[in-house]
Amino acid sequence: MADIDIEHFNRVFESASPQEILIWAWETFAPLVAATSSFQSQSVPLLHMIGRYTPAMPVLFLDTGFHFPETLAFRDQLILTLGIRVRNLSATAPDDDARRRYKDLHRTDPDLCCYINKVEPLQRAKAGLRAWVTGIRRDQTEARHNTPIISMERDGRYKICPMATWADRDVWRYINKHDLPVHPLLQQGYMSIGCAPCTRPVVAGEDYRAGRWAGQDKTECGLHVEDEGVKRKA
Repeated sequence: MADIDIEHFNRVFESASPQEILIWAWETFAPLVAATSSFQSQSVPLLHMIGRYTPAMPVLFLDTGFHFPETLAFRDQLILTLGIRVRNLSATAPDDDARRRYKDLHRTDPDLCCYINKVEPLQRAKAGLRAWVTGIRRDQTEARHNTPIISMERDGRYKICPMATWADRDVWRYINKHDLPVHPLLQQGYMSIGCAPCTRPVVAGEDYRAGRWAGQDKTECGLHVEDEGVKRKA
């Protein structure tokens, strides 16, 4: 298969709908393409689109072992209601020595914890894929502000972000239009949800991602930042 003209498609897709981009990704790369999802409220529109337009596209879920029970239940609910194909990923089982060393890793070295439980398992799962689809958006964090719709990673794999141009209001407009469920912890103030030890509710006036790694100089788990330093550290 010939290489994709990234600049051309980024210009074309800047005004395209996420549905159009998603369908293009499947038609262009199937079956060597998969999506990833954290299964929180912000994830629901893309999952709904996958179920409706590209139901054969696998959805990869990083089961770190630290998720809220509500997140796992929400994942299972969406599998049933949206008709999506989910593959659960997990870290390589540690030996006894590693368990002792990594017991409190989310506190002592959160970057390494994310690498072991998220980045490395996803790297293994993406082996053999030509492209992966993710629901990240430009309005989510400063680091994502310039997210292109299509980019190429260091390993030559295409990264496709159909929702890149959407804002938070677009997400909620879609959820309301299609009467889609939301994460059960949303009502308790959890606006952005990751692993339980590293997520807290947000309060009035805070950014909606302020509850992620609160009190730490960390805003990304590493899935969307190609950081070889973290890899060497592991």
